[in-house]
Amino acid sequence: MVLAAVLGGLVGMEREWNNHAAGFRTHILVCLGAATIMLLSIYGFSQFVNEANVRMDPARLAAQVISGVGFLGAGAILRNGPVISGLTTAASVWVVAAIGLCVGAGFLYAAFYATLMVLVSLFLLNKWEKHLLRNRRSSEVSIRALDCPGVLGHIASKFGEHGIQIINVKMISDKETSDSEGRPTIQFIFNLKVQEQTKLLLAVDQINSYDFILYLESGRSLMNPLGQAAEHAN
Repeated sequence: MVLAAVLGGLVGMEREWNNHAAGFRTHILVCLGAATIMLLSIYGFSQFVNEANVRMDPARLAAQVISGVGFLGAGAILRNGPVISGLTTAASVWVVAAIGLCVGAGFLYAAFYATLMVLVSLFLLNKWEKHLLRNRRSSEVSIRALDCPGVLGHIASKFGEHGIQIINVKMISDKETSDSEGRPTIQFIFNLKVQEQTKLLLAVDQINSYDFILYLESGRSLMNPLGQAAEHAN
């Protein structure tokens, strides 16, 4: 049981370090609980082995752990528009339960090997994946501005100055929508191909300084023309 807590804690430490939904203590509890249930399944009903009409199946409780731990994984999965996060954390919780079952059954070789493979996947493969897909990531930026000539050209040229490629742009013009002074506004939704996030932040900051920009939204952050963070209204 102590070994299960240690192995689960190793995986949970990586999740905790990166501020994910399920962290250090959650992974310890899942792994420890799975090991305890496995021990219960193997040794907890030994007094009934010689009873008539009783069939022992140590794998029965283990099967319930694998299916039952799914509710924890579902709680770690979040969806924000087209972006789904938490799948890796949900998978780590599930595999930690499997490690705990291995420890409880005495299958220590598989437990250690699985822990090593999980840590390699979370640490090394995560960095390799980011490096491999660094040129394929896209970002969405939403901008509301005054509806006046040349607005789109100014914004597009600023993205181009920083080497940011515009994949597509959607324009939403509502004649009934206006600013506090009654001037008509228009909304642009840019889908951008970004190689370096620092360049995107710099371009967004410069675009936000234009007088005709009412607000600019990039990801979860929303900035007004004064450069201050504002709350995004749903």
